[in-house]
Amino acid sequence: MTPDQFLAHIQRQNPSPVNLFLGPEPYRREMCRRALVERALPPEERQDGFARHDLDEITLAAVLDDARSLSLFAPRRVLWVSNAEAALPRGRAVSDDDPGGEGRKSGAAVLAEYLKDPTPGVTVVLDAARYEFEGEDKQKVERVRKFYSMIPATVEFPRFQALEARQLARDLVRAAGLEIDREAMDMLVESLGNDALRISAEIEKLRLYSASGKTIGAEALAALVPDASASTIFGLVDSLGRRDRRKALELLHLLVRQGEYLPLALAFLATHFRMALVTKEAGLRGAQQIQDHFSRPGRAVWRGKAEQIQNTASLFSRRELESVLKRIFDTDHALRDARPDDRIVMENFVLGIRPARASK
Repeated sequence: MTPDQFLAHIQRQNPSPVNLFLGPEPYRREMCRRALVERALPPEERQDGFARHDLDEITLAAVLDDARSLSLFAPRRVLWVSNAEAALPRGRAVSDDDPGGEGRKSGAAVLAEYLKDPTPGVTVVLDAARYEFEGEDKQKVERVRKFYSMIPATVEFPRFQALEARQLARDLVRAAGLEIDREAMDMLVESLGNDALRISAEIEKLRLYSASGKTIGAEALAALVPDASASTIFGLVDSLGRRDRRKALELLHLLVRQGEYLPLALAFLATHFRMALVTKEAGLRGAQQIQDHFSRPGRAVWRGKAEQIQNTASLFSRRELESVLKRIFDTDHALRDARPDDRIVMENFVLGIRPARASK
C-alpha cells in the first residue's frame, strides 16, 4: 500500500500486528511512524511503550520473543525494528523452489508462526530502508519483499518524483505562510534533488529567518539556504547564461569557499548550454515549447529553467553556443589533468565568456 493508504487505514482501525515499511524515502516514512505511534499508544504510554531494535545487532527471533513478552508498565507496545534486510539469508539468491533455504527458517518461519497468534496490543514495524526501487537495487528490494511476503501490511516508500516534490514544496510553503517566487521555488526543489525531508527542513528555516510578508527570490534563497550549495551552482549557470561574468566570478568564488566539487558545477553548465543549443537548432520559441520539448516523465523542466534556457538561446548565436560547449569540454579535460588549482581552471573558463551585449 502507499503511505496515504496506510494513513487512511490506521485512521479507521488499529494498525496491523506486523507491518513492513519498504523503501528509502524518509519524509513519508516519518509521517507514517508518527501516525502509527499516535494511533497505537496513548500519550502517557509512549515513553515506556515504544522500543527500538536493530536486526544488525539481534535476530528476528529475538525481536519476536520480545513482542511476546508482557510488560507491567506498558500494556500496549510498538516495536520499531530497523535494518529488516539483515534477517535475509546470505550467500545465495532466493529461488522459487527454495526461497531462502535452511537460513530462512530461523527468521521467516518464526515470523509466520508469530503471525498466526500475534500478541494483543503489540505492533511490530519491520523497517527496510536500505534499497532503492530502481536500478541495481531492484532485485534486492524484490528479495526483501518475497522474504516478508507473509506480512499483509506492506507500505512502500519510493523517493519523490520531481512533480511530487514540487507539489510538496508548494504545500509546505503555503502552510508556513511564506511567499516564494516561481524561480526560487524551482531552484529550491531542484537544488535539493527532490529530497522531501531536506525540502521540509529548508522551508522551515525560511519560515524562521525570513521577514514576514516578504517574497523570497532566488538571491535571497541562496543566502537563507547556504547548505544548498547547488542553488549557487544554478546561480552560476544563470549568470553565465546572461553573460554576466562579474556575477559568475563572485558565485564561483563562493562555491570554492563552500568546498563544492567544481566538476559538478561544470556538468550543470554543460547541460544548460546543450539545451540552449538544441533550442536554437530546433527553432523552439517561448518557454512553453522548451518545457514541452525537454520534459520527460519524472524529469520535468520547470518554467523558470525553461525561461533561463530561452534567455541563453537568445543572447548567444549558434556558433557561440558551440564555442562555449567546446570550452566546457576543454575545461573538463583540464580539471582532470595535473593543474595547480581547480579554481584557476574555472576562472579561465568564465573569463572566456564575452560580456553581455545585444545579440545579432
